[in-house]
Amino acid sequence: MFGTGGASGWTSFIPLVFMFGVFYLLLIRPQQKKAKEHKLLLDSLKKSDQVITAGGVHGKVVAVDEGVVTLEIATGVNIKINKGFIATIVKKD
Repeated sequence: MFGTGGASGWTSFIPLVFMFGVFYLLLIRPQQKKAKEHKLLLDSLKKSDQVITAGGVHGKVVAVDEGVVTLEIATGVNIKINKGFIATIVKKD
C-alpha cells in the first residue's frame, strides 16, 4: 500500500522535469545565445561604424565610452545613448 504512493509521486514529477527541459531548449537557451551575440556586437563597436539603435535611429559612431555611445545622426548633430541600445551594426569601417 505504501509502495504505490511513492511511485505515483515520482511519476507525477516526471512531466514537470520534461516541461522544464522543453522550456530550456526552446526559450532559455536561444535567449542566452542571442544575449551573448549582442554583447560581442557591443564589444566590437568602434568609431565610424554605421549603427541602428533599438529605437530605429540610424547614425555613425563618433565616440565610444564605457557605457555611452555618441552618434552623429546628421551633419553636426550628435546624440548620446546608452551602449546597450545599439541594435545592430550596419556597416563597419
